[in-house]
Amino acid sequence: MDVRGYIEANSRGYFDALKEWLTIPSISADPAHHDDVRASAEWLAARLRATGFPVAQLWETGGDDAGASGLPAVFAQWPSADPAAPTVLVYGHHDVQPVEPLELWDSPPFQPAERDGQLLARGSSDDKGQVLFHDLGLRACLAAGGPAVRSAPPVTLKLLIEGEEESGSPHLAALLRRERERLACDVIVITDTSMWSADVPSMCTGMRGLVDAEIDLTGPESDLHSGSFGGGVPNPLHAMAALLAGLHDSGGRVTLPGFYDKVAPLSAEERELISRLPFGEKEWLASAGNSLAATGEEGFGTLERLWTRPTAEVNGMWGGHTGAGGKTIVPREAHAKVSFRLVAHQEPADVAASLREYVAASTPRGIAATVTSHGPGVRPAFSPIDSPAVAAGRRAMERAFSREVLFTREGGSGPEADLTDILSAPLVFIGVGLDEDRIHAPNERVQMSLLLKGAEAAAYLWDELAAAGPELTEARTGRTGPG
Repeated sequence: MDVRGYIEANSRGYFDALKEWLTIPSISADPAHHDDVRASAEWLAARLRATGFPVAQLWETGGDDAGASGLPAVFAQWPSADPAAPTVLVYGHHDVQPVEPLELWDSPPFQPAERDGQLLARGSSDDKGQVLFHDLGLRACLAAGGPAVRSAPPVTLKLLIEGEEESGSPHLAALLRRERERLACDVIVITDTSMWSADVPSMCTGMRGLVDAEIDLTGPESDLHSGSFGGGVPNPLHAMAALLAGLHDSGGRVTLPGFYDKVAPLSAEERELISRLPFGEKEWLASAGNSLAATGEEGFGTLERLWTRPTAEVNGMWGGHTGAGGKTIVPREAHAKVSFRLVAHQEPADVAASLREYVAASTPRGIAATVTSHGPGVRPAFSPIDSPAVAAGRRAMERAFSREVLFTREGGSGPEADLTDILSAPLVFIGVGLDEDRIHAPNERVQMSLLLKGAEAAAYLWDELAAAGPELTEARTGRTGPG
């Protein structure tokens, strides 16, 4: 039986197992469900042991300064019979988002329902469905491995399935450093992303980073009567308005000093591949809250701006009198929250320092400025489309979908940069979710046929990566930095 035939014959068992897993409300953000997160990890470890993984165990994550423990990850390992085969690590997560508001769900979020070829439940797409297709894919790879059933995968396969991703992965970096030797690998497969559409399969090649901050400006010791002092002393709100307006030039470029110094240029090949995606700006604007126009950095299309270019956004601003009626004052203070999405190879700390430099240079005499960053930020991750790992992933996806696979990036941010930097291995993104899966929202769903295609791609991926072994090793040892 070939891979596709095996998956079709065993699809019912896969979906029954997935539905059982989906009944566990593994909401990491809610302390009341932390026992459920542990139960979810135990379920997955038991499933992987049943598949044949000789190692499938829970890894405890470190606690915080207050002594609170983290939530468990699942680690599994199955060595290849070929000692020269490359080692591949699959990363995903088994925790899920909260489900409120419950009244907006068509069916209970932890009672999986099949409807019109879709599976509805919290976690069906993000990320339990996509994690579990690797189990089915590996079973298919072993069963269809040639004249005889394989006793081991063609690559040494490791899985790290986190239990805190939906809470910001607070302990992941420490776990990666602690277990670096056991997690050592030649390539990292990320299965927590989406495709362009069901009929236009694609691979993600990058996730943007993020840094945010609050800017506080203060002037006089108290609010002042504008008739007595207006025009004679600096107004913090005027200063803030000018400062925020100056974050972009007339061409839409961010004006922070050195902001673009490390930005990787968009290659002509990737630009051409992006242009082939069936993107309709009118439809996209409708999905963007019925926005009336597309805008941004000159010289780039909308998708290029969203995926490959860094941005600065004003998320909120306040100060002075905002209540009913007039109050003619020079306000004492003004405040704003800003955020920056970053692309390879920008560093959050560099951008935060550049923001402080910009604010200091843009603040007029008589105004005191404070810039406060909220945490270290998230670093961007990027996989070149010509890398051996991405090429192998693309071949596997094209075998599964029987058509050309294009490339996308994602505007969101995740822990991928920590994975690739700490483990010194390149990334390849294999995911089959869709934007319409309603992840993080009521009525999360996934197309069941796409999960089976994901399993098929995973089954082919191990052979493709095994064949690319020497290239993977050479590429990994030749890496000089992230991305």
